[in-house]
Amino acid sequence: MFELPITDAQTQPKRKPDWLRVKLPIGENYKSVRSLVDEYHLHTICQSGNCPNMGECWGAGTATFMILGNTCTRSCSFCAVKTGRPTEYDTDEPRRVAEAIFLMKVKHAVITSVNRDELADRGAEIWYQTVRAVKEIAPETTIETLIPDVKGTWTALERMISGGQEVVSHNLETVERLYRKVRPQAKYQRSLEQIRLTKAFGKRTKSGIMVGLGETKDEVFQTMDDLLAHNCDVLTIGQYLQPTKMHLEVESFIHPDVFAEYKEVGLQKGFPYVESGPLVRSSYHAERHL
Repeated sequence: MFELPITDAQTQPKRKPDWLRVKLPIGENYKSVRSLVDEYHLHTICQSGNCPNMGECWGAGTATFMILGNTCTRSCSFCAVKTGRPTEYDTDEPRRVAEAIFLMKVKHAVITSVNRDELADRGAEIWYQTVRAVKEIAPETTIETLIPDVKGTWTALERMISGGQEVVSHNLETVERLYRKVRPQAKYQRSLEQIRLTKAFGKRTKSGIMVGLGETKDEVFQTMDDLLAHNCDVLTIGQYLQPTKMHLEVESFIHPDVFAEYKEVGLQKGFPYVESGPLVRSSYHAERHL
């Protein structure tokens, strides 16, 4: 009998497979986090990005805060955050974020932001003030900042990451060949250079990619090599999920065995820590590699 060959990405049917089932957001911890986010008028990438792990993370009393508003100047074709010209620039936001983190009693806080390309400093000052506020109000909390592309404004990058955070993450999101389709306003090599400079400034570096967008295994392995060549310490790999019909379609659902292979290969290549799985996102289990 003639058999079709298995594709490089081990393509699965377009219907979501069983391994992508997620927990519904319920429980007292979830209600407590939701209440704090609302009370302090904060944004979270959990909500804005339609994260599949919101039920698990909020149920455990943690959330990834998103600063500098809820409108992004980029129009990445994978992301659920709304695009436009931001009007929000809240100088009191750092205090509110820090107080919420303190009240949540989190040991490791993750903070991210939208892109603010219209600002000369790309939002670096609010970033700096937010990290400083957390360090002052919740000094026992370690901090990971998932920062945007600063478009080569390296003075802004230095300010953005000099507040005292322990980890600085900047996601490549996908392999180089797919950049024009997935991140049309970003540049693969520029993001790699941002990671290299972040390490040169003395920070623990981290990046993440999504799979299931049409990449091949060899392209994933090449991305690993590129990240290692630019001094990236931590890698996350997760399944891309289409947030709305207006966004890129899923090309394939990657089997958990392939994610396990990616983790093994990443560790063999030299990453100190790799988190790889269908529901992995850049801030998922972020405290583990500390």
